[in-house]
Amino acid sequence: MMRQAGRYMSVYRKLAERYPSFRERSETTDLIVEISLQPWEAFHPDGVIIFSDILTPLPAFGVPFDIEEVRGPVIQSPIYSEEGLKSLHPIDLEKLHFVGESLRILRREVGGNTAVLGFVGAPWTIATYIVEGCTTRTYATIKSMCHTAPHVLRALLSHLTQAISDYIVFQVESGAHCIQIFDSWGGQLPPDMWERWSRPYIEEIVSIVKNKCPQTPLVLYINGNGGLLERMKATGVDVIGLDWTVDMEDGRKRLGKEISVQGNVDPACLFSPLPALTEEIQRVVKCAGRRGHILNLGHGVLVGTPEEAVAHFFEVARSLKYDTLHQDRAVDSKLVV
Repeated sequence: MMRQAGRYMSVYRKLAERYPSFRERSETTDLIVEISLQPWEAFHPDGVIIFSDILTPLPAFGVPFDIEEVRGPVIQSPIYSEEGLKSLHPIDLEKLHFVGESLRILRREVGGNTAVLGFVGAPWTIATYIVEGCTTRTYATIKSMCHTAPHVLRALLSHLTQAISDYIVFQVESGAHCIQIFDSWGGQLPPDMWERWSRPYIEEIVSIVKNKCPQTPLVLYINGNGGLLERMKATGVDVIGLDWTVDMEDGRKRLGKEISVQGNVDPACLFSPLPALTEEIQRVVKCAGRRGHILNLGHGVLVGTPEEAVAHFFEVARSLKYDTLHQDRAVDSKLVV
């Protein structure tokens, strides 16, 4: 479940009171492991996601950042010129030792009972923070840069592509069974611009990782991806994440049966009466078909989500058999959350 650990859990909020810095929580091995295991111990999902952030690796290749209480991530020296590019260097994985250590510990802790999941940000999405200097709603600076300084943006994206590829391989070698690539802000680009400024770099990452870690499934998620599904499939990833704005049945038809899908329950459904949540889970599973569906939310768990609803989500997932949804021969649905 995306944002499986976090502020909706009372046990997490209590821990956050003791350790108020998000950077400390997400960059200290003992805290990473404790937080990552909180939802596993509470709900017993089929996957444990390392507690981290897509911006975590930035300092390891030359981009320091802070996280402010109100503004969120802040980069004091945004990069949008050739001079700015000089601060970049190859990723120093030693500076990310806490990620590797945490993944190794999580593998030991869960044994063979569940999958350990890692994740990264896609080059375009990471670049939006580095260029804009903070979270933005307009993406005006980086979109303008596509036309005013395309050579600088290409150089930045190329550097990020290599760094992110190395970071994925590092996570896999440290114990991650599967990696999700978040091109969270790729949906802010018109499809033709996504083809030029995001897809080639994701394709290169997929190629590098598949060469070095051929058995590791890669998931691609874009927030607001309804206009990009077919283009996402062409990147070569194994699984496409669908947000809740795409109808699961329609998404399946557009993507075809040869690629798996993830999602796409609306996170707001977790605020509904539990019978309504049950119906929505059943609908999504039925529309997804017999095989190749990872049941998940279409985005992260929302702040304030009732923990009993999260527990119910997992309980319903474990209880489902595909023949209860279709009058067909009994085949258990593989539901991995």
